[in-house]
Amino acid sequence: MAEQHGSKEQQHPLYNRDFPLINILLAQEPTDHNLAELARLRIRYQGFPGARDIKQALDQVMQKWGLTEAELFAKTQQIHDVGGIYKSRGKKEEQDWN
Repeated sequence: MAEQHGSKEQQHPLYNRDFPLINILLAQEPTDHNLAELARLRIRYQGFPGARDIKQALDQVMQKWGLTEAELFAKTQQIHDVGGIYKSRGKKEEQDWN
């Protein structure tokens, strides 16, 4: 039987942590924090050879919120320019993408 796609699908190491977050985003409104989370996840999975279900779910969130990727990134750039979206709440922890 022939393979359906040319490249081998990989599982992202943060898949099990990210997928529940995407389901939360699907159920919520586009707050500043949720927009930042969506943009962060779009960037994380962009070009990743696998996790098609996550990429499709991210597309669903964008469609639900009526955003293109360019609009999402423009909005989150403004949010980050103001600053503070990922300030830790009394903890000294770093985000995994800093």
